[in-house]
This record gives sequence, C-alpha cells and structure tokens, in this order.
Amino acid sequence: MGRSTFEGPVLAGDIRFGNLRNVGTTVLAQTISMVLTNTTPNTAGYGGSSGVFVDSNGIPNAATPVYTPGTLTYAAQTVTADTASLIYRGAVFFLPVGSELQDILIDMQVVPTTAAGTVSGVTCYVSNQFETSSARYFQTGSLTAVGRAALSTFTAAQMGNQQSTPNDIVQAGSQPNVSQVVVTLAIAGSSMTTLSAGTFNIALRYSQPDTNIGNTTTYPYGNFD
Repeated sequence: MGRSTFEGPVLAGDIRFGNLRNVGTTVLAQTISMVLTNTTPNTAGYGGSSGVFVDSNGIPNAATPVYTPGTLTYAAQTVTADTASLIYRGAVFFLPVGSELQDILIDMQVVPTTAAGTVSGVTCYVSNQFETSSARYFQTGSLTAVGRAALSTFTAAQMGNQQSTPNDIVQAGSQPNVSQVVVTLAIAGSSMTTLSAGTFNIALRYSQPDTNIGNTTTYPYGNFD
C-alpha cells in the first residue's frame, strides 16, 4: 500500500473554474489509542504517565511536551502530577494553522480503575493547551461507562474557536507555525493510587485551510488544483 505526504490541502471536485466551481476540502483525521497502564514510551498504546502526555503522531506513541500557546521558545506547560483525587492523562495532536475542527470521537474502551481507591468518572477537555476545568474546543460530561463520549457543551465561543486553530507553536525561520489540539483526560476519584486499567481511542477530524486560492482574476485561482 502506498502513501503520500504533502503540505497543501487536499481538494476534490469536477469543476475547477467559474461560478459553479464545486471543489471541496477533504476532511482529515488523526487517531490515537492509549492504554493507561502502559507507561513505556515509544511502544504501542503508550498512555503517558504522571505529568506526561502522548504525541498522537508518534510511531508508536511517544511522550511529548504540551507547548504554551504562542511562544517562540517552545516553552512547555507543566502538566499537573497525579494526586489521590485527580489523575491527568492526555494526547496532543499537531495540525496546520487555521484548521477547521469538524469533530472529535472519544471512545472509552476500558473504564479506568486504580490499584486502590475509587474512580468516580472521567471528564475530557479538548483545547489548545493543558486544561483542568474548561475547554477551548470541545468538552464532555463525566464518563463512567464504556462507550463513545457525548460532547456536552457547544457554546458560541467554542463554536467560533473550532472554525480556525491559532498559531500555538511559533517557529523561527521559514518553518510553518503549528496548531496543537490537546485532549486532557481528567480522572477524578478518591484515595486513588496507581492506574490498574483504562483504554481510550481518540479520533480528531479536521480540514486544512486553503489559503492560496486567490480570486477569479488573480493567480493562482484554479491553477493549482
């Protein structure tokens, strides 16, 4: 099976020019599977550890910093360490700047448990940084059973933010800037110790912006499809 990697958006349609131009942008997806009991980086299903999130583009899963949005120095945020009442795990997706977020699918395949204590539920925050109580893009309620998480909030601010992701990672020179989408799993409970179970499968759907279309009289309209 072949594969192609390139920088521009994927456009599809059968009329390239004129008022009936029907070219559309392809919806893309990035996925990750996290086994929360796997604490070995660079192995299949690696689920992170206390204070460490996972890069969705690692082959296999790799540890990654969560960058402070908008900084040129690649400054990393501090992910809160595990406590007896809150355990944070998460995944980081890197996207082209200006991407439109179409949806996120968060499947809890195995409910988290701990070697001691009780897990009361898992809340997921989808933002451009590590979050502990709110979400820039999407949010769930408290998850307590196996299944696909329902997105519980769609505020006007969230819906606006989903239309275009910002310059979260600012790069020097000619390298393009990058957006990051961070999925924070907040595992709440009491007297919790080491995680003894928990599996999440996450799929982020998005479209890459078409920033070079020009107009009907100026290059490159219709000449680069």
